[in-house]
Amino acid sequence: MVAEAGFFAVELLVVAFAGGAIGAAVGGTAALSLAGLTIVVGEVGNYLVAATPGDPAATGLTALIGYGPALGPHVAFAGGVAAAAYVGRRERPDSAFPYHNAKDIYRAIGVRPDAMLAGGAFGVLGYWIATLVWTVGLPVDPVMTSVVVTGLLARVAFGYPLVGRLSAGLLDMSSYERGAIRTALSGDEESEGTPRPAVEPWATQQYGWQQQAILGLVVGVFSAYVAVLTESYYLAFGIAAASLAFLVVGERRFPIVYHLALPASIAALSLPGANTQLALLAGAVFGVVSGLAGELAGRVLYAHADTHVDPPAVAIVLTTLLIGLLTTVGVFEQGLIPAL
Repeated sequence: MVAEAGFFAVELLVVAFAGGAIGAAVGGTAALSLAGLTIVVGEVGNYLVAATPGDPAATGLTALIGYGPALGPHVAFAGGVAAAAYVGRRERPDSAFPYHNAKDIYRAIGVRPDAMLAGGAFGVLGYWIATLVWTVGLPVDPVMTSVVVTGLLARVAFGYPLVGRLSAGLLDMSSYERGAIRTALSGDEESEGTPRPAVEPWATQQYGWQQQAILGLVVGVFSAYVAVLTESYYLAFGIAAASLAFLVVGERRFPIVYHLALPASIAALSLPGANTQLALLAGAVFGVVSGLAGELAGRVLYAHADTHVDPPAVAIVLTTLLIGLLTTVGVFEQGLIPAL
């Protein structure tokens, strides 16, 4: 869902800059939680007025704020991720965070002008990338595609390795399980000698293929039910994103599930003439697939690197691409993800 105002709508570019700067100040995770809360309010409002996806009444809080140029993940969350990468290059490691500071998207950086400028710039960049993906009609979610691209661009812009150091195989997490450590960032004099895990799994509270599959199954069923009941693609996603507030306040065992909720919801609403049981099955399948995709993305793009590239966003890109392909061959009927 991207606001249809083009690349150079001045008011939206200004809003995107402000959204990215806010994401930098409050932190990426808090920004995504605020977006989720806004989406919940917007989608509940749509449900109460019986607005269906695509209706004019269904735009507003979700399209223009929660998943749009104000607080959308491609703007505010991306700004928070970029600001963490920027600040992490210049600050000494924080002993309270076990990985490099550039990965710490949980803390609020606060009112720091240089970090807010970096976040604002990436907010505008995120808006442009999402608009380009939507305009071209790529069969993926444009917002999460933008989140992935800006995360990678932040690594390049602030001088980090694109993938990171590979002391073992790309998918091998055994060194983490053994408790092996490394110094914080090769070539960074500020953080040399600081102990840090040799391999850093994303979301240790749900790390592992089996854990991700089980979580995907239950969240997929839940999200499909919410989607069928409300005819909303985004309500379950909003609930999942809003729940990140628990992580912000320090409950680090709380699972991260927004990448499971969105594809499951889309799949559940995309089967033509399906009954509730079949919709729940579709949600379960896509929840599991997205959970495994998130684990794979975490091992490939996060575990060996020094900044945050969001594994859930990668999972949503992959699963929405699958939805686009299934729409192309006639398995799905939906208007959210373009067919090939």
